[in-house]
Amino acid sequence: MNSSAFTSTQIFAILAVVLVVFGGILVWFLQKRHTKRLSTQFGESEYSRAVTEGGGRRGAEARLDRRSERVQSFHLRPLASADRARFVATWTKVQAHFIDGPASAVTEADQLLGDVMSTRGYPVTDFEQRADDISVDHPQVTMNYRAAHDIAGRQIRGQATTEDLRQALIHYRALFEDMVGEPKAMATTP
Repeated sequence: MNSSAFTSTQIFAILAVVLVVFGGILVWFLQKRHTKRLSTQFGESEYSRAVTEGGGRRGAEARLDRRSERVQSFHLRPLASADRARFVATWTKVQAHFIDGPASAVTEADQLLGDVMSTRGYPVTDFEQRADDISVDHPQVTMNYRAAHDIAGRQIRGQATTEDLRQALIHYRALFEDMVGEPKAMATTP
């Protein structure tokens, strides 16, 4: 027997090492792909916020996955033409009301968005849950929604300027336009 030939045990050990290394690379690749998918779905801002608040990537990604599953269980629907027209007319009144009553216009904008969300099929529970829910399908405007809500809270405490309130209304408008428009996924379904 040739002394340079591998024994079956050595071959098995080499194959086991190769499989472990390959498995490790595969797991790493799948985790990277999962992270990229979540980062794309939720946007960098919301993804980073989840990681920062959640204390790490793994826990944050698990929470974002649960958030997606929760929203998938909703019976979301596009707005009927009549609802859309009614909401747009109300929004126009809210914006016009800002001139005479900025603080109450911001409150009205927040309430109107709650009505839009409810009509679309989102549960309207506490603010953080609403923001988490809309982040699944409307990630680009979720940070606007959070900023507007923060300003509205400061206004209640008497700590918001008229410029702050104007900015809040702009933030609310971004979400309003996104929520009232036809979502791409729903526009293609019959």
